[in-house]
Amino acid sequence: MTTDAARTDRSFLFVLGSSRTDGNTEILARAAAAQLPVGIPQRWVDLAQLPLPDFQDGRHETDAWPAGEIEEGLRRATLEATDIVIASPLYWYTLSAQTKRYLDYWSGWLKVPGLDFKERMAGRTLWGVTVMAHDEEVVADGLVTALNNSAAYMGMRFGGVLFGNGSRPGQVRDDERAMVRAKSFFQGEAPLARYPYEVR
Repeated sequence: MTTDAARTDRSFLFVLGSSRTDGNTEILARAAAAQLPVGIPQRWVDLAQLPLPDFQDGRHETDAWPAGEIEEGLRRATLEATDIVIASPLYWYTLSAQTKRYLDYWSGWLKVPGLDFKERMAGRTLWGVTVMAHDEEVVADGLVTALNNSAAYMGMRFGGVLFGNGSRPGQVRDDERAMVRAKSFFQGEAPLARYPYEVR
């Protein structure tokens, strides 16, 4: 049986949602990415470095919101990836503002005529990576739920969330359990995402 990690037709988009460059979440995401087979494309996007304006919801207006060059590039990168990795620190028990803004843009892309965004995203895999200053992973349930339910709505697979612990710069490197998990995080086949009520 061929696992997801062994497929050579995959391409990864790593979406960094931290306010800090080279932060703990990025360190953990790169540790996991380093385990991917050679030849699988990786693209890294740092949302903090993109002057992406706040999303304006024009889904029920007659005039389409004009997409700028940065949005177009981000949309193209999203659609070109088979695997999208959301690397967001845990901010107030959920996703960072930068990450949430990126996902808000998905709402607009759903309504772009001829793009078929939802149909094209179906079957792809969404992953999460987060580092937090708390020892109990359950406090990140809000972040996990947001990613899982987003994947479920889009008909995507959900590979789960790689957790790490750290607050000071680079501290996640001392989290041995997280670093061990990173070695095999992208291995195996991610299941189709389901809403919680569908798996009770």
